[in-house]
Amino acid sequence: MSGFFSFKRRSLGRLLAMGLMAVAAGCAGPGRIGGEGPAFERSGRFAVNVNEAGRSPEAVQGGFSWRDTGGVLRLDLVNPLGTTLARVTVDGSRAVLEKSDGSTETAPTADALLEKVMGVSLPVSHLRSWLRGQPGPSAVNVERDAEGRAASFSESGWQLRLSRYDAEGPGLLRAERRDGSRQISVRLAADESAR
Repeated sequence: MSGFFSFKRRSLGRLLAMGLMAVAAGCAGPGRIGGEGPAFERSGRFAVNVNEAGRSPEAVQGGFSWRDTGGVLRLDLVNPLGTTLARVTVDGSRAVLEKSDGSTETAPTADALLEKVMGVSLPVSHLRSWLRGQPGPSAVNVERDAEGRAASFSESGWQLRLSRYDAEGPGLLRAERRDGSRQISVRLAADESAR
């Protein structure tokens, strides 16, 4: 009988070890996006939730890596296990989404592209400013923290809350929007800047 309990303890230990590895893998994010020249870069975790009356809630989460040279923006999205979900590349003429299966979708802008693919309007063009902690030109009701940094504002139908600033910008960005009966929330938690 003691052999049976010894076996159960070893098996339980293996299961716990595998569970811990799965949890650690669940924190996997995309690697840094390579490229030459100066660029604004952030990486971290994202969550998008969509609630609509009469429908089941929809949610997607994972990791993101962002590289913006000013002329070209690249955004990589991965699932919680680190597998690439999509890569979005935006230049002056179009936005291209490369899916994990190798297929692509294009649109004139990143916002139009994500609405086409996901059926949800997401503010990718505004994120170029928001990730730096800068309200855009159409922002209203801007409130600032004690350091003078943007803490909350409204822009293009989105309600923003920014906090946990580091040298690059807000470490936590929350954006919410009501689109008819649909409530959309986006949460970006950036890794702390190494600078």
